[in-house]
Amino acid sequence: MYFIAEIGVNHEAKLSNAYKCIRDAKHGGAHAIKLQCYKAEKIASKYARSYWGKKFEKESSQYKLYKRCDKFEFVDYKKIYNYCKRIKIDFIVTPFDVDSVKFFKNKVKYFKISSSDITNLPLIEKIALTKKPVILSTGASTKKEIGTALNILRRKCKKIILLHCILNYPTRKINANLNMINDIKEFGFPVGLSDHTIPKDSQEILIFAYIMGVRIIEKHFTFNKKKKGNDHFHSFDKKDLKLFFKKIKKIDPILGRKKKIFLSSEKISRKHARRSIFYNNNISKNTLIKKKDLIMLRPANGINPFKYKELIGRKIKYDRFKGDIAKFSDFV
Repeated sequence: MYFIAEIGVNHEAKLSNAYKCIRDAKHGGAHAIKLQCYKAEKIASKYARSYWGKKFEKESSQYKLYKRCDKFEFVDYKKIYNYCKRIKIDFIVTPFDVDSVKFFKNKVKYFKISSSDITNLPLIEKIALTKKPVILSTGASTKKEIGTALNILRRKCKKIILLHCILNYPTRKINANLNMINDIKEFGFPVGLSDHTIPKDSQEILIFAYIMGVRIIEKHFTFNKKKKGNDHFHSFDKKDLKLFFKKIKKIDPILGRKKKIFLSSEKISRKHARRSIFYNNNISKNTLIKKKDLIMLRPANGINPFKYKELIGRKIKYDRFKGDIAKFSDFV
């Protein structure tokens, strides 16, 4: 399991908040934190309207919201990067412009491409040129759009991960559509989940995804779910994250092995619930065995029924009786 705590802008442009989020994510069990790096004028025009729920974020202008949140400069991100190195948690960034790609090229473990930028070919091309591992979210996209983005990335990037995502803030549980994960797997890359459901639904959604085989999960993360703002309300906190890991720890023994074998506990069943080849009739010496002369009965301490055709047409050496177990030594 690789869990990415998406801090996004929940740091509210305060380094102390960012550090608090990172510490909480680390203590909660996250393997990586992710930040978004943008400047309002490089991501949205002044005419771009909101696409998030208004219950927790009243701002209807994308530009105004992003302007409120874009106070960090590269020097601040560098401090956060160094802090992540110090406490040993992976550092991931979603860059929303080419300048951010240049700055973070030698700092990130992965570049994350937002669902909103899956058609932004100039940005995708710039990220591909870095040859860094890439995580590509697929929210609100078609398979054709995903394929177009992948055609660019796969030329340069040796490691690509796709994330199933529903681009609703928040995502209703009924819209989670986890079955889409199997469709996305057809591209031949590992597929994870980027979840935007509210925490009371997220536990169930993430557990189902885990049972389906998802081992990369991205979830918005905050140090305080009660704070107002665009992302706090649908984020996990440290307590939620610990609960999630506690649940999957209980699930792992139930999921068990990936490779099909029979268990040592099944040995007695293999012997007594399976069958061997028995004689179905009284058979005289020198008789050629026919299919009707054989019957498959429990237990499995004789000839495996897989081999019954090897006995058909063979000559019996001794008189045998109905109900006797067949042995290879019975035949010429």
